[in-house]
Amino acid sequence: MQIWTWLRQLFQQVTHSTPAHPVLHELIQRSEEEKQDYQHWKQTLVRRRLMDWLWHQYATFCVDPDGIDEAIDFLDLPAAKGFVIHLHHTRYSDRDARHLMDYLRERVRAIGYRGQLSDRRVFQRDGEIEQVERHYLKPRPGRGAQGKLDQGFGNILIQLTWRDDQLYHLTFQANTYNDYLFEAPRAFEGLMRALAAESEE
Repeated sequence: MQIWTWLRQLFQQVTHSTPAHPVLHELIQRSEEEKQDYQHWKQTLVRRRLMDWLWHQYATFCVDPDGIDEAIDFLDLPAAKGFVIHLHHTRYSDRDARHLMDYLRERVRAIGYRGQLSDRRVFQRDGEIEQVERHYLKPRPGRGAQGKLDQGFGNILIQLTWRDDQLYHLTFQANTYNDYLFEAPRAFEGLMRALAAESEE
């Protein structure tokens, strides 16, 4: 197959793709080199500053929602809480963003969560090509004192998005159930404290 024929076919596939029907959908597999670089990144000042900034922004949001940085927004709904870091308003690199995404997953797993899915999708949305990497985690099965299912802080989605090959945003969202089968979810502040605790090392 000639290269131009292949490129035309690829372009057509991307053009007709959607979030539900991406042109690429694969599991995330970090290379050994990426894993080693991540272990180094965890010890850097960049990681500490990012996590300190995240906790400071959350603390500010709790007392003065209008006083937070333009590079972040917080979600505070009855069944969904979290934050969005607008990476296009920052100078962080793809490397920092990916490592931050994996670091947040590591912190969530450290408080009793298990990875459910880690995948990457590429599709077209509103005339732009989006690449989305995501980690989806659930609390380990268990029951509370009343015998109901323990939902912890809820199911957690960590998602990193590029638009037309440019970093766009990182989303962290905890989704909870309002169902008699489940214990009430734990307070989101506890989850934020768990994420930020490691930054004090």
